[in-house]
Amino acid sequence: MKYLKAVIKMINKTLYISFSLLFLFAACKDASSNPQAPDSTQWILVWSDEFDYTGSPDSTKWGYDIGGNGWGNNELQYYTSELLNARVEDGIMIIEARRHEGQQPEYSSARVVSRGKEDWTYGRFEVRAKLPSGRGTWPAIWMLPTEWTYGNGGWPDNGEIDIMEHVGFDPGVVHASTHTNEYNWPNNTQKTSIINIPDAQTNFHSYILEWSPDKMEIYVDSIKYFTNENEGTGWQSWPFDKDFHFIMNIAIGGNWGGQQGIDNSIFPQKMEIDFVRVYKKK
Repeated sequence: MKYLKAVIKMINKTLYISFSLLFLFAACKDASSNPQAPDSTQWILVWSDEFDYTGSPDSTKWGYDIGGNGWGNNELQYYTSELLNARVEDGIMIIEARRHEGQQPEYSSARVVSRGKEDWTYGRFEVRAKLPSGRGTWPAIWMLPTEWTYGNGGWPDNGEIDIMEHVGFDPGVVHASTHTNEYNWPNNTQKTSIINIPDAQTNFHSYILEWSPDKMEIYVDSIKYFTNENEGTGWQSWPFDKDFHFIMNIAIGGNWGGQQGIDNSIFPQKMEIDFVRVYKKK
């Protein structure tokens, strides 16, 4: 009997610890997927789109890159401005990639940009989004310069900021990167980091860039996982001292997204965007 009581006590203790750990995990998960607003003593909201309308994305805030030339990565989609590929409904902006069987081009999608509408140097940039899924998808939330004035006047001399990239053959792994003349992917020297967000394709998360003259920090919700500091060695390593603009898109295939082929059974696929917000330091 004494032995039985000891076993029961041990089982109860194990159950208590297990339920406590489950509760702690749930609390942490909830805190990370529902981040608090930025400190109002430091940041002030200067621009946003809450998507509280229906139809095409607000033309005073968004434009489009259109075409199907591979976009430097041998991508297979043709980007359009059609509602089929970019629209706002039920408080969400939807970027949708579709397959058109038996047609050329076979895939369509959208690449929505703020270029020429709103451009910024420094600040906090937050996009709350749910990502598409499936092998062959390559969604991105990123920024390019509005004026290309450094070096050869092209890429990567003038910089690129990747707030979020995800490839469908590697589900849940989110990437942040920057590219410059000195640090870029063709040379495999880009500044980059990854984080595992298992429900990135089923739940909304905030993808956040905080950018100052000294450094960039990138977060998913409240978790910081990428830092790039200004080395003070000139534009070759830090061209990030001028206006950049938002780009949000779903590419199909390409040098990275298509490394393991395309699953044609997955289409259509959507990236859903709850809001886009830009803050400046007070």
